[in-house]
Amino acid sequence: MNGLLASLQGAVAQGILWGIMVLGVYITFRLMDIADLTVDGSFALGACVCAVLVVNKQVNPVIALFAAMAAGLVAGAVTGLLHTIFEIPAILAGILTQISLWSINLRIMGGKSNLPLLKTETLISGLSDALGLTQAQASMIVGIIVAIIVIVFLYWFFGTEIGSAMRATGNNEDMVRALGVNTKMTKLLSLTLSNGLVGLSGALVCQSQKYGDVGSGTGAIVIGLAAIVIGEVLMGRLTPFYWKLTSVVAGSVIYFVIRALVLRMGMNANDMKLLSAIIVALALCIPVAVSKYRLKKEYSEGGEEEC
Repeated sequence: MNGLLASLQGAVAQGILWGIMVLGVYITFRLMDIADLTVDGSFALGACVCAVLVVNKQVNPVIALFAAMAAGLVAGAVTGLLHTIFEIPAILAGILTQISLWSINLRIMGGKSNLPLLKTETLISGLSDALGLTQAQASMIVGIIVAIIVIVFLYWFFGTEIGSAMRATGNNEDMVRALGVNTKMTKLLSLTLSNGLVGLSGALVCQSQKYGDVGSGTGAIVIGLAAIVIGEVLMGRLTPFYWKLTSVVAGSVIYFVIRALVLRMGMNANDMKLLSAIIVALALCIPVAVSKYRLKKEYSEGGEEEC
């Protein structure tokens, strides 16, 4: 029982920390209708930058978080410039940046694929030692605080003029352009902001797991989509924007709890990404299938009445 409780605590903590990454994916995927594959690379970029600064440069862990977020902002800006200025399709621009980040992350790490933080104090380990908490409990507290700050900021930002223009661009780009809004700028800002949050999440996960890895972001976009879909299924009827943002983080927590339970039931850890892909595919396909069935049923009933 203690083992299960510890696993669930760790899953909740990781779900909250990864939930910040999911918020970034939500900005591009749901608000802007852009499939941004930069995420896998910018998540690892945040982790690598944080690990190198904390271990090799002896930088304060909090400052390392801001540096990781800044690195993510730059990565997102590169994708945004490729997409808006050079008119490369968003999905291809994201792939190009993601591939480039693999080599960049290796250079940042000094040619190493993994850098441990076991003997280095981080924000989470410092809180754990100060309050006598476990690593999972300290990660949970830090994650909740950062997630609340990010959600409040996003709620405020998307209520501003530029934030509203970004949301409108995702809904109807042609109409927004006709109103005189520079849609290239709104897309660039959304990609930049999104990957900044992804980089921040990568740094937090790095400090929680006590290592930075160039492959830590592999499959991050799938996790992000799965969390968004789970959150929408559970809280989709709640229309206020702040609830939608909260549902994203809640979906991430539920995803990691499900993963922890499945692993404890004996599932091979190597099959988790397959499970994530299946969850996303089913969640995206089922609503379409249901709507087509209802439309067909209504059409059939209408035809019978006419006869």
